[in-house]
Amino acid sequence: MRTAVLLPCYNEAKTIAKVVADFRDEPSTVVYVYDNNSTDDTARIAAGAGAVVVREYRQGKGRVVRSMFRDIDADVYLMVDGDDTYPADEALAMRKFVADGSADMVIGDRLSSTYFTENKRRLHGFGNRLVRFLVNRLFESELKDIMTGCRCMSRTFVKTMPVMSGGFEIETEMTIHALDKGFLLREVPISYRDRGEGSVSKLNTVSDGTRVLGMLVLLFRDYRPMRFFGLVAVALALPAAVMFVVPLNEYLSTGLVTKFPTLIVSIGFGVASMLAFTCGVLLDSIRAQSRRSFEHELTRCRGDVGSRIGTPDR
Repeated sequence: MRTAVLLPCYNEAKTIAKVVADFRDEPSTVVYVYDNNSTDDTARIAAGAGAVVVREYRQGKGRVVRSMFRDIDADVYLMVDGDDTYPADEALAMRKFVADGSADMVIGDRLSSTYFTENKRRLHGFGNRLVRFLVNRLFESELKDIMTGCRCMSRTFVKTMPVMSGGFEIETEMTIHALDKGFLLREVPISYRDRGEGSVSKLNTVSDGTRVLGMLVLLFRDYRPMRFFGLVAVALALPAAVMFVVPLNEYLSTGLVTKFPTLIVSIGFGVASMLAFTCGVLLDSIRAQSRRSFEHELTRCRGDVGSRIGTPDR
C-alpha cells in the first residue's frame, strides 16, 4: 500500500534532513515536506534529502494539514513532526493497523512512554494532561494522548476530515472528529525524545494552549449541542429558581408582590434557560441530519477506495 509521510515544517533546518532520510528509503513510501514560510533552509535541505517539498503560505499547522489532506493521494498517511522527536521505525510500524483495516487512525501515544522524562517544558505536560482529561470527560472516551503529532491514518479518514482549525489545535480536532464519527481508533505507545540542541519548539504554552482550550469548547458545542446547551440551561435555571422563591413566598404570605426587580430578573433567567434548551434541541436535530449526510459521503468515499485497490475497504 502506498504510504505518504507528511511532515509539516516551520524552521526545522536542524533536523529535517535526518527525518527525511529515516523515512525516505522505505518501499512504496513518499516523503512530503510542506514548508510553512520557514526563514531558514528547511525547504532546500528537505529537497536535497529526497523529499517532495511544497510551499504552504498560509501560516499555521492546521492550514498546512488541510492542504496536505487535500493535495496528497495515498492509501496510508503517516503524519509526524519534522523535529526528530519520534523514531521512524516505531512510526512506520503503526501502518499495519491501517493496512489490515483494524484502525482508521493510529495514535502514537507519547504520554504512556518517555514523554514526561524527556520533555523539558513542564507546562507542556500539564497542558497535555488537562486536554486529555477534558476530552475524555466531554466525549466519553479513554484516550491516553490527545495532542500527539504522530498519527497514521487511512485514506477514508483523511479524505472525509473537515479541517477547520488553523494552528496547533489540529490534533485535538482530528481526535474529536474521529470519536464523534465512529472511526476505529487505536493507541500505540511510541518513544519520544526531546528536541536536539539548536532545535526550538514553535508551540507557545500559554497562547497556543488557550487556543486549544477554546477550540475544545467550540467542538463540544458543535459535536454535543444538546449536552452543551443543556448545561447552559441548567446553569441559568438554578439562579432563576432561587430568586423566584422570594417573590413567591411573599405572594403566598400576603397576596402581594413588592419585590418586582427580583421577580423580573428571575423570569429573565428562566426565559434564557428555556431558550438555551430549545437551541440544544434544534441544533441536536441539525447535527443528526449532518451525521446522515456524512454517512452518505463516507459510503461514497469507501466505495472509491475499494474500487481503487480492487478489494472492499474495511
